[in-house]
Amino acid sequence: MEGYAAAAAVVLAGVLLVTAAMVARRLVAPRAVTETGLRTYESGVDPVGSGWAQSQIRYIAFAFLYVVFAVDAVYLFPWALVLRDPELGLVSLVEVVVFVGVILVGLLHAARRGLLRWDMS
Repeated sequence: MEGYAAAAAVVLAGVLLVTAAMVARRLVAPRAVTETGLRTYESGVDPVGSGWAQSQIRYIAFAFLYVVFAVDAVYLFPWALVLRDPELGLVSLVEVVVFVGVILVGLLHAARRGLLRWDMS
C-alpha cells in the first residue's frame, strides 16, 4: 500500500504544480487584446510573403553526421561500465565491435560522399 501512497502523492503534487502555474499565469498575464498580440510570430521573423521556402538538402547530411558522432557516445559510455562485469565482458566487447563497425561504415560513407570537407559550398 505504501507504493500506491507514494504514487498518489507524486500525482497529487504534479496536479497541484500545474494548477498553481495556471493560476499564476491567469493573475500575471496581460488581458488586453491587440493587433500585435494576434499576429503570427516565429523565430523572431515577421511573416512576410508566402509560407513556402526551400531548404537545402545538405542539412540531412548534417543530421546524418550528428547521428554518427553523437549517438554512438550515448551507447559507448554505459558500455564502458558493463565491460567491468566478468560475465558480460567478452559478449559486450563483441557487441560493441559490431556497433563501432556499423558507425565506421557510416563514417566511411560520409567521407566518400565528401561530407567531412570544410568547404561544403
